[in-house]
Amino acid sequence: MADYPSDIAFTRSVKTIQAQKGSRTAYHKMEERGGWQTSVTTDLKDYLSRLDMFYLGTSNADGQPYIQYRGGPTGFLQGIDENTLAFADFGGNRQYITLGNLQDNPKAFLFLMDYENRQRIKVWGTARVVEDDPQLLERLADPSYPGKVERAIVFTIEAWDVNCPQHIHPRVRVDRVEPVIAGLENRIAELEAKLAAYETAD
Repeated sequence: MADYPSDIAFTRSVKTIQAQKGSRTAYHKMEERGGWQTSVTTDLKDYLSRLDMFYLGTSNADGQPYIQYRGGPTGFLQGIDENTLAFADFGGNRQYITLGNLQDNPKAFLFLMDYENRQRIKVWGTARVVEDDPQLLERLADPSYPGKVERAIVFTIEAWDVNCPQHIHPRVRVDRVEPVIAGLENRIAELEAKLAAYETAD
């Protein structure tokens, strides 16, 4: 049994390397202060409400890892109770690698990126596929989003941690940039019209 939530990532080998590289003392102090979170907090819910994408990591029975981009409407990854997240699984390229991996190995990982605000959260746990719960599927669906909900993936949290913003390159969503660009274009058109009228009058 783990002594700290972060032990899910800080294995004996990791801690040995941390000691060799000089960071173990700081991380041990973090562990003693309570360390990583293990439940769905208000802060985590607020963070999820801004996301329209994330990365899901799984691995097969042989330990071969697989990372999949998941996109959907803003806030589609939801906290459904104090220990559980869930999201609608939309139709895709029908390779079903994630589904096969979870059938053989329920361990999973969420990498939650907010590029615009240079924030990231890492979540460790297990995941399962749910295809026969109409109430859950309806809860996770967004009628305004064109993707077809085929199933839900339910993620049970074991630990999560906020990662530092270092080296995150800011990226801004198109729907946030377009109104700004449109406003600038309108202002340019107004100024050009005024300039043309001034030149004509002159």
